Amino acid sequence: MPSNAHFYEPSRGHDLPHNPFKAIVGPRPIGWISSRNLDGQLNLAPYSFFNALADTPPVIGFSSAGYKDSVRNIESTGEFCWQLSTRPLAEAMNRSSASVAPEIDEFELAGLTPGESRVVGVPHVKEAQVVFECRLTQVIQLQSAAGDKIDNWLVLGEVVGVHIDPTLLKDGIYQTAAARPILRGGGRADYFEIGSEQNFQMSRPG
Repeated sequence: MPSNAHFYEPSRGHDLPHNPFKAIVGPRPIGWISSRNLDGQLNLAPYSFFNALADTPPVIGFSSAGYKDSVRNIESTGEFCWQLSTRPLAEAMNRSSASVAPEIDEFELAGLTPGESRVVGVPHVKEAQVVFECRLTQVIQLQSAAGDKIDNWLVLGEVVGVHIDPTLLKDGIYQTAAARPILRGGGRADYFEIGSEQNFQMSRPG
C-alpha cells in the first residue's frame, strides 16, 4: 500500500464525491426479491446487498436499509422468491426499484408477469430465467461494533425450489455467462454484465 493512500474512518466521512465502499465491494449480485403480504398484495424489489451464504442446505440473504415492505412481508408470511437479474430484464428490474406506496404492484409497474411457484405461495417473475423459491430462516437487525442497533435488516432464506431455463444448461452444467447476469456497481448508476470473455479457469491447490 503506498504511503499516500487515501485513508478514512467511515464514521468521520470519506471526503470523496461518492462513497467508495459500494464500489470496492463489487460488482454485487442483485437480490431481486418478490414477496406478498397477508392480504395478498404483491411486492417486487431489488437489493444490491445480496449473496449466497451456504449450499447444504442452500441459503441466500439480502440486507435492507430500513424495515421495508419486502422485510415486513417476508417476516409475516415466511416466504419469498429471488429472481436472477439479467441484461434483457435490467430496465424492468430498475423500474421495480421505484419508491412507491405499498398498494402499488411492482410487477404491473415493471411490466412483468407473476408466475405461479411450485413450493411457496409467493409468485415469481415469469420472465426470469432462474428463480429460487425460499422459506425464511432468520431476520436479523444489524448492529454496530459498539452494539448499537442500526436500521438495516438481514433476511436469510433457505432455497426450497429452483427453476432454471433449460437453455442455460449445457451437458447438464449451468452456463453462468449465458444468462447475461447483471451486477450492481459502485457509482450512482453503474451496473456490470457478466460475459464469457471474462471467464478464466483456476483449479484449487491440492
